[in-house]
Amino acid sequence: MIRNRVRLRPWRSLGALLCGAVVAVAATLAQAQRPAVVTARMVLATDAVHPGTSARAAVEAKIASGFHINEHHPSLDYLIPTELKLDPSPQFSVAKLVYPKGELKSFSFSDTPLSVYQGTFAIGALLKVEAGTPPGEYKLQGKLRYQACNDHACLPPASVPVSLSVRVVKRAVALRRVNGRLFATIEFD
Repeated sequence: MIRNRVRLRPWRSLGALLCGAVVAVAATLAQAQRPAVVTARMVLATDAVHPGTSARAAVEAKIASGFHINEHHPSLDYLIPTELKLDPSPQFSVAKLVYPKGELKSFSFSDTPLSVYQGTFAIGALLKVEAGTPPGEYKLQGKLRYQACNDHACLPPASVPVSLSVRVVKRAVALRRVNGRLFATIEFD
């Protein structure tokens, strides 16, 4: 009788392991189906760029209703700032990032108002296009890092990927302005 119990234990362990795996997969699927708190897209101010010049790009971020994220320079030292990081590229370098000023908002969990972003906001990026870049399509990638909170709790810090397809053309090709409404909200100077 004791031998039968010993033989059953490996099966119990396997059953517990399988049960744990099923729970982990279900939790992962539930998290993947939850809508994103922050979405972002990256755009240019022109339909193409010239080699050896500067180009204006922007990340437009949308925060789900009921949530906020901290400004790039948060009100309190321990708060996690919103930060745009663009990956290094042989064709482009970042000359300047322009973050908007946050709004001061009062929350039940803080005695002092906090500077936050809510709704939709834009971060400007002044790009330097390397002089030797031949005409063609190039990909610029990065991520927007943030911590989203509501009135009761904060989610773990997260990031959303951003990417931009940049068309480099010869200097003789005229550029057309695009996304004017978005770029009007960014103070590059």
